[in-house]
Amino acid sequence: MSTTPSKMMAALWMAGWLSLMLVMAVAGRETTRELNVFQIMEVRSLVGFVLLSPIIYRAGGWKVLKTSRLPQHVGRNLVHYVAQLGWFFALTLIPIGQVVAIEFTMPIWTAVLAASFLSERMTPWKIAAIVLGLVGVMVIVRPSTGEINPGQLIALGAAMGFGVSMALVKSLTRTESALSILFWMLVVQSVAGFVPTLFVWIWPSLYVWAWVGVIAVCGTFSHYCLASAMRYADATIVVPMDFLRVPLTAAAGWLLYSERLDAWTVLGAALILFGNLLNLKPASPVPARAR
Repeated sequence: MSTTPSKMMAALWMAGWLSLMLVMAVAGRETTRELNVFQIMEVRSLVGFVLLSPIIYRAGGWKVLKTSRLPQHVGRNLVHYVAQLGWFFALTLIPIGQVVAIEFTMPIWTAVLAASFLSERMTPWKIAAIVLGLVGVMVIVRPSTGEINPGQLIALGAAMGFGVSMALVKSLTRTESALSILFWMLVVQSVAGFVPTLFVWIWPSLYVWAWVGVIAVCGTFSHYCLASAMRYADATIVVPMDFLRVPLTAAAGWLLYSERLDAWTVLGAALILFGNLLNLKPASPVPARAR
């Protein structure tokens, strides 16, 4: 679907993504105290259908969801489903800020895939934004050379899955609407998680039900924001904007769970922000060939 490129519109949609993902990280920490990650993901998908139905109706009904790229939807969402399971599980093993920080190795895979398979141009500013963002993440995490934490490995594997998923979303936005991408995500992931959920199901408390509802809302509409942002800009522009989630989540972990927010975190956040500012610089025009 053709959309006039606009970094401003992409930034606005990414602001929605950032806000919703920040809330979902906190909700994920609270729900995993009581529920299995399979159950969290399944309830999220089922509630997502309810939330999405009015939007589908206003957009013209179920006919707007027809697709000729069902295999791509299935492949993308199975990869994303496994990555999301790992992300929730990692929340139970390591600090919330560290999970999100490690997740930001994702742009490496996204940038390589987008450049290799989607013919996106890797400008020096995009490369600088990715490098500065990753350096900022490393400054925040400061990985030691000692014992490897399984939670960190799970978070890294999830990041690789998210990178593949992100590149596939960008490919889908060329022909599919954000609504269609979101709908098929809910379909594929609800089917994938149905049987595992039957084996781990327990009835949550009212407190956890409330947080599950928050996850459903944030998980559903955050992906709508992300798919919309991808329609307005290249993946290599959109993804580095997401680096801001690292300092925001670190701050949330400090305020809500007393996880330390030190000078290194502030320095890392500054590098991430600077990288995003560089990424907003317009690309140099490609010189026309002499006739």
